[in-house]
This record gives sequence, C-alpha cells and structure tokens, in this order.
Amino acid sequence: MKKIKYAGWISDSLLKLFPTIEIPLNHENAFTLLVAVLLSAQCTDERVNRITPPLFAKANNPLDMLKLSVEEIDAFVRPCGLAPRKAAAIRGLSQILVDKCGGQVPQDWELLESLPGVGHKTASVVMAQWFGVPAFPIDTHIQRLAQVWGLSKSSHVSQIEKDLKELFPKEIWNELHLRIIYYGRSHCTARTCDGSQCLFCQELFPKRAPGKYYKK
Repeated sequence: MKKIKYAGWISDSLLKLFPTIEIPLNHENAFTLLVAVLLSAQCTDERVNRITPPLFAKANNPLDMLKLSVEEIDAFVRPCGLAPRKAAAIRGLSQILVDKCGGQVPQDWELLESLPGVGHKTASVVMAQWFGVPAFPIDTHIQRLAQVWGLSKSSHVSQIEKDLKELFPKEIWNELHLRIIYYGRSHCTARTCDGSQCLFCQELFPKRAPGKYYKK
C-alpha cells in the first residue's frame, strides 16, 4: 500500500473509530486551555484535569491569575511536575497578556509562541482547538505512530509535522491529530504494540516483523 493511500485509509479508519471527539483537556476559555496545555508538558491529561479545577475556580483569566503569587500557583500545579517553572511561566504569560493583549489570548502564532512556557506545540493546540486555525500539534503519541505507520522517517518533531501536513488535507488536521492521539492511547500503545500487533499495524503491514520499526 502506497504511503498516500494508507494515509487516506488511516484517516478514514480513525473517523469510523472516533466519529466524535472531545478536546481531552478541560477548559473554559482560551486562557484556561492555554494554561492546561502548558501544564500537560511531561504530564498526563488526566492529571492536569484533576488539578486545574481548583486553580481555575480561583483564576480563569490573566487578571485574576496575577492576583496569585508564583508560590500560590505552584501549590496548585505541583502534582504536574516541573511545577516551579510552570508556575512562573503561567504568571509571566498572564502579565504579558494583560500588558500587551488586553487580557486576551491572541490568535497570533508569533505572539503565542513568544509567551513564557509556550512553544510551537502548545501554540498549535490553542490555535487548532480554540481558534479553529488548521494546525497539526505533534505530541508523543503522534510522533511515535508517525514512525510506526511509516508516515515519517524522521525523529524530529518539526519534520514529522511537515510530513503529516503534506500527507493529509488541511481541513482534517485539527480533528485528525486528536484521533491519532486517542488511537495511540487506546489501541496502539508503546507497551502493547511493537509495530505489528494492533489492528492498524496488522492491516497496513501484515508481513512486518515484530519490533522492526519501533523499539519499546
């Protein structure tokens, strides 16, 4: 099966498996989504969703977040790991949003990526999932499955993003990246599939030797 054909098969099959999808991080607005995505770095979405409700009850906008000290924010987000750095970033970006953006999260790539603690992936999630701008955020599941499924030969996130954007139509990027994440979590995990075990891997590469394309 040629790459462009099995890319189409993958997107069609994922749509059948996950016809409706929800954004995995709980949020109320663009700001809380931005903070939740920032906190999800090296942390599970499940854990982020457990710790953010009390934080957002206290401060769900930049102005209220500035009423908290870094130490107070740290106390809320500590279970997420890297808490001191994340707490400082949350307060720092809140200050910038108040000072330069009228307290609003901007629909602007350059401004988003310039905020403390906000890289290209975090900006991509906010642009895709809140503003509806076509983007293809690359998380660890997508990075792994892009290699397992032969969609990219690169291990570099920027190149994987470029490869996937070339394979799939722009109008499905925002939902497709979530469907790949959901599949990676539930069907083709790093622990249960070595590139030859799950339904997709068996269908795409029926003769693939176990472990040939992906090492746990």
